[in-house]
Amino acid sequence: MLLMLLAACSGDPEPTSVPVAPDGKPKLEVPAPPPQAEAPPASTVPSPGEWAATAPATFDAVFETTKGNFTIRVDRSWSPNGADRFYSLVKNGWYDDIAFFRNIDGFMVQFGIHGDPAYNSIWKEATILDDPVAQSNRRTFVSFATAGKDTRTTQVFINFGDNSSLDGMGFSPFGQVVEGMEVVDALYNGYGEGAPRGRGPDQGKLQKGGNAYLKAEFPKLDYIKQATITE
Repeated sequence: MLLMLLAACSGDPEPTSVPVAPDGKPKLEVPAPPPQAEAPPASTVPSPGEWAATAPATFDAVFETTKGNFTIRVDRSWSPNGADRFYSLVKNGWYDDIAFFRNIDGFMVQFGIHGDPAYNSIWKEATILDDPVAQSNRRTFVSFATAGKDTRTTQVFINFGDNSSLDGMGFSPFGQVVEGMEVVDALYNGYGEGAPRGRGPDQGKLQKGGNAYLKAEFPKLDYIKQATITE
């Protein structure tokens, strides 16, 4: 029987119960977004369709961070839909000036919520179809976070250890850190798990408050300064 933990659900009055793996590690899930009463005018934020692109067969994404640089090498054959989404996001600057907001020692580090809430209000609904799991979630491999079937959007995580238990849950690695894993290891992890289970950032508040929320309440977090594509 799976253990249960409480994960914050953006805009929900109460937390949502989320299963975790038998080893006690939290599943990498993004709380399902609530219906939005209002959205920013379409002209102010690019739509997912405007950014849609097919990724090259392989490409590198170089991440310049507040701790140094690291490189993710993407192989589209591993996870085509994931690779295409990651390529379009990096190419259009999505990951510039965003935080590594969830960092659990020995497990993984997660990022991908935009610093501008206007983008989150549109893009957190921009789901892509699942891919088969062709690679394992081992150290250095990179996958999208998910809230269930066909719910990947913009959040990704880098595995710190052997998290192959995630493979059967549908987490499909699309890339691997090939340079600078020591930089990833050094990213600030003092806040640990997110609220309400831990004392780290609340994803719902981050979606609505962006970087202003993080910098006011979690000033020690590390950030991506810029991410660029090299093919």
